[in-house]
Amino acid sequence: MLMEESTPRIEQQDTAEGRRFVVRGAWTASDLTGRLVWDTLTAQLETLRHHAAPAGEASTVRWDLSGLEKLDHLGAQVLWNHWGRDWPAQLQVEPSQRAVLETVARFAVSPPKPRGSDWKDLLAVLGNRALGLVDHGKGLVRLVGQLLLDIIRLVRHPQDGPWRDLSGHLYHIGATALPITALVGFLIGVVLAYLISQQLRQFGADAFIVNILGISLIRELGPVLAAILIAGRSGSAITAQIGVMRVTEELDAMRVMGIARGFRLVMPRALALAVVMPLISVWTTIAALLGGMLAADISMGVTPSYFINSLPRAVDAANLVLATGKSVVFGLLIAVVGCHYGLRVKPNTESLGQGTTASVVTSITVVILVDALFAVVFKSVGI
Repeated sequence: MLMEESTPRIEQQDTAEGRRFVVRGAWTASDLTGRLVWDTLTAQLETLRHHAAPAGEASTVRWDLSGLEKLDHLGAQVLWNHWGRDWPAQLQVEPSQRAVLETVARFAVSPPKPRGSDWKDLLAVLGNRALGLVDHGKGLVRLVGQLLLDIIRLVRHPQDGPWRDLSGHLYHIGATALPITALVGFLIGVVLAYLISQQLRQFGADAFIVNILGISLIRELGPVLAAILIAGRSGSAITAQIGVMRVTEELDAMRVMGIARGFRLVMPRALALAVVMPLISVWTTIAALLGGMLAADISMGVTPSYFINSLPRAVDAANLVLATGKSVVFGLLIAVVGCHYGLRVKPNTESLGQGTTASVVTSITVVILVDALFAVVFKSVGI
């Protein structure tokens, strides 16, 4: 019974003096936030709004708030909005309740009217995007320049280098990535060999599967596939690690202690990826060739001995050199992009998630763009 008495509600009474609305119950934040209570009260207010008194009878409508148990600013705001942000013609209210209503009336602000978008808004959005790209470009150039200075410092004073950090990154980025890269590379080789065999069998050119697999896997797919896997696996980890240091204020502590962020955070990761990426690329390519060799033997009868003997004649050694060079560039780019977004993380978890996602997407995009550039520039090498 007590719960029913405290439920916020409006009772309508028709008297000889005119229509009378009696507000009862507890109109507070704790009493209005219940889903059932709020839905019921909203429906009642909508009904009263649709059945409002005509203009000539509006002056005879009387609101009585003296029967309220409790009233706070949220309840007063609900009533004020229902009254159309204006005082009713007749209002019976206690002094304390009037004070609350007057406060709400003084500080209540009407919501802005929705404004349709036009070409100026589109231009502003494009301008903001362009300025954001310029800002990212400046940050990347600054980071690359600092990386070059740190490498020169390392060459001059190798005894001061962060060798323990470098060895740790070599293990975590390189050794722990070998199983997943080998598995994905092997499966890609199997799938690619099966698809190629279906086409070559129609022309009786079974022996050319070695040429196609060798060129495609050694020159392109092996390095790119390894770079994409490392970008998603290690690039995101780099951004997350540095971003967490931003959230926990470790970067600020390093600056206070005079520890160079680039020398201790960026350079070890960049050097580790530059060393590891060619090795992972070769490892992934070998796994893909083994998968393709197995699939070629099963689907086309191309024996492993013929595959191994024909591969050096089908693929020039320059392709392996080109793939290794590309992998070094891919590793440096992934590390720089990961560190760039990690250092730009703001001290909150939402920015950390956004930075990690942007790092992975940007790294993969950059890898594909640079690979396309290599394909155009070195189109006559090894073919």
